[in-house]
Order: sequence, then structure tokens, then C-alpha cells
Amino acid sequence: MLLGQTTVMNRRATFQGALCVLNSLQNNAGVLERLKARQDNPGVQFQAMQGFLHRTDITVGELDKLNIIHVTGTKGKGSTCAFIERILRNYGFRTGFYSSPHLVHVRERIRINGWPISKKIFNKYFWEVYERLEDTKDIHGGSMPFYFQLLTLLAFHVFQQERVDLAVIEVGIGGEYDCTNIIRNPWVCGVTSLGFDHCSLLGDTVEKIAWQKAGIFKPGVPAFTVRQQAGPLRVLQDRAEQIGCPLWVCPELDQYEAAIGPVSLGLAGKHQRLNASLALQLSYSWLQRHEAVQKGGLKETQWLGRNQTLRHGSVTYYLDGAHTTASIQACVRWFIQETLQRDQTRGPGLKILLFNTTGERDSASLLRLLVPCQFDYALFCPNITETPTDNTAQRSASVNVQHMLARCRTIQSSWQSLNTTEIIHRHLLTNCRSHSLVFPCIVSALQWINQGTELVSVPAGSKSSSWIPPPESTDKLREASHISVLVTGSLHLVGGVLKHLEPSLDS
Repeated sequence: MLLGQTTVMNRRATFQGALCVLNSLQNNAGVLERLKARQDNPGVQFQAMQGFLHRTDITVGELDKLNIIHVTGTKGKGSTCAFIERILRNYGFRTGFYSSPHLVHVRERIRINGWPISKKIFNKYFWEVYERLEDTKDIHGGSMPFYFQLLTLLAFHVFQQERVDLAVIEVGIGGEYDCTNIIRNPWVCGVTSLGFDHCSLLGDTVEKIAWQKAGIFKPGVPAFTVRQQAGPLRVLQDRAEQIGCPLWVCPELDQYEAAIGPVSLGLAGKHQRLNASLALQLSYSWLQRHEAVQKGGLKETQWLGRNQTLRHGSVTYYLDGAHTTASIQACVRWFIQETLQRDQTRGPGLKILLFNTTGERDSASLLRLLVPCQFDYALFCPNITETPTDNTAQRSASVNVQHMLARCRTIQSSWQSLNTTEIIHRHLLTNCRSHSLVFPCIVSALQWINQGTELVSVPAGSKSSSWIPPPESTDKLREASHISVLVTGSLHLVGGVLKHLEPSLDS
């Protein structure tokens, strides 16, 4: 055996080798070409997914046996799926759960009985799927799946091999042409609240977006949705009728409580009541052989980075990956309510915003919704935990960081402009509170927040470990009895913060 072949085999025996191969599928130039192809002909990648499924020796009929609960929507998909999974697990069913994106590590996306699959299981099944695809690529023009496609195939393979009783599958983007829509016969489908997101792919009106989301409906398969605006609801109903899919609008959670008493939720925020109602209906479609849905699952549900509170000494972090207009509005209501209660018990504290957005999102519009929170400081940084070191292998990454920093400075300018406008014209703020700063990475922002308290640990050799905070007026930080930090605008930003606040999540 040649030395090079031995090296490749050794790499494939490791979890890190699997991650390197997986990550290469989202960093190569072909990804950009595929995204453009998807915009020009959105059905192309969906058709490719059918071929990839066949090459991994999984049939559509075998997918049917997974008893899939398929959930799409703009806001609340992950939370709804988390509610469903917990309810059904409480009944003793062996559950599979596929979601995206991940916050700390990629194994979060594929869960068995609520837990991310282990490194050992990930490594085993990853290479089984990848090698089947690689072995057949030559007779298929060298085609290989991109990142999300491969993870979706991996999730199906894991759930099949681990013999789950049912699988809760969260749609990635849209529905009609999403990779997960390779499913032909789910048990039930759900549509959460609709709004604007990924407009370049899904359409520039809520009605167009609703059409895409309704693409997961299947003939004869029941579907449920929450209350929607009249226009998109009509689109959902029309598509359901055309497809032959019975569609129901879920009742308000208040109606359940009138019959069974108060319902407690494990996820904070008023908007979670809509998600909980949808989860109850989707769960009941599976549990209809039982007498009633168990409320305990709702109360015990946890979902990282969504209305999540973490306390570290005098600093309380409010983590919510909201990145659309409606979800930011819900986040603001939650944060104001939470900090108002805290201030009433502990006296006025400082409020800090840590924010970033990605892609095509209109950051100025989202920031405008955050102004009423009356932040003392607004911090902006790229979605990277640490700045790359200056070695040859990471020079291209350093260039990319400079682009991300430039975007952060643009976001900062929008925030400064918004706050000046609010102070002059609306008098919402009593003084010029919102000092704004741009940081090179997440760790440097966390270090600045924790001045005078316990510092966030930084890996040895990290460029950010020697970073000196800018000479701003930070006496308030050191003197504050408590500090409330809202981290929002991007799930990737929230994930980076979680990785350092809760290192155990990576194990």
C-alpha cells in the first residue's frame, strides 16, 4: 500500500478528518456556482438530491418508514420541532431530530432521543455515506453533494441505521425545492409563522414565500399551520387544495388551557405559544392512538440560542438568534420584559447589545427595532470566535475577516445614525446612551464586556488574547451591579458566544 493511500485511510479513521471533508463542501468555489444555479433554476439541486439519495442506497420507500414529521416556515421551525421531539420522547418513543444551523458543533444537527450524536457515531456513518458517493462520482460526472445536502443524507442514514420510531425534520430553506423535500410520504406536515427571509431565493412577497413553504404538502397527508396574515394563508389553503392535502389552522394555546388548565413552556417568549400550539397538533397526529398529549413535554423543552438566558456572575446573557423583522420584534418584547423584571429586583443595570447579520439581510431595518431597548453600549463583530493567526494557511481567511469587519463598521454607522435620529426627533432616549464599538471577533467582545469581572478564557496563541480594548469610558462596566447583554441578529453569532460561555456544549 502506498504511503499516500495510508495517510488518506488514517485521516478517514478520525472525526477531524470527517469534519475537514465536510467543511470542504461549503468552502470550494463550486458552492457559489451551485447557489447561482439554484437562483436561475431552483429545481436543479432538488433533482440532484434524488440522484444522491439513490447513490447512498436509500430508497424513498425506506424514508417513508422513518415516520417523518416535516416542518417548514419562516420563524419558529426549530422551536416547534424541539417541542414535538420532547413531547414524543416523553411518551417513550425513540426520536430522531434533524435541524439547522448548528450553534456550537455540527453534531447538534442530528439528534437521537434529544442528544446530538456522538463523535464516534458521526464518524462511522459519515464515512459510510461519503464513500458510497465518492465511489460512484465518476459515472455521474464527478458530482458530489454540497454541505447541506450531505448532512441531510447523513441524517436519513443515521435515523435508518439507529432505528428511530419517528424523525422530526426541519426544512432548511423554503420547502418546494429544499433538500429535505425528497421525502414523499411524511406522517404530517407543519408550517410555522411566515415572513420575509431568503427573499432572493423564495420571492419578494409573503405570498410567494408561502407558495414555496407549501411545497412540502403531500396528497392525503394532513398539514397544520398557525394563524397567518390573510394573503399567505390563502396561498397555503389554495396549494393544499390543489395538492389534495387537508390543512387546518391551529387554535390559540388559550383554547387548550380553557380545557386542560395552564400550560407551562420551557422556552421563553410570547411567540412560543404559537409554536407550542402547532407542536401539540403535529404531535397529536402521531399520538392519536393515545388518550391525550402530555403537557410535560412543553415545559421541559430546551432549544439553544432561542430566548435563552445564561448568567455568568454579574453578567446575564440573553441569547436569541432572531434575524427577521418579526423575530427581532418578538426578541425585543422578550428582552424588555426580562430586563424590566431584573431591574425591579436588583436596581437599574447596564444594557449591552452584541449584534451582527449575514447575507442579504437589511441590518438597518433590524437595528431600528432594537432602539427601544435603550442600550448603553452596542457592540458589533464578525461571526468568528477568534481572529486567525498570521500563518500562510490562513491568509485568505484574514482577507475574509477584513471584509466582515468592513460590514460590521457599516452596521455600526447605521446604528449611530438611528440613535441620533431617535434622540433628536422622538426623544425616546434621555441621553446619548449608545456608545458603539466594533471588535475583530467574538472573544474580544466578550473580554471587553467582562472587564473587571471574570475574563472569558482564550486559547493560547489566539491573536485576540493580546487584543487591547479601545480607550472608551468603561467605568460604568466596572461599577455596574449587573449587566444585561442581548446577543442577536445571527444564529452563528449566538453559537460563537455559546461556544465560549458554555465550553461543555462542544463535548
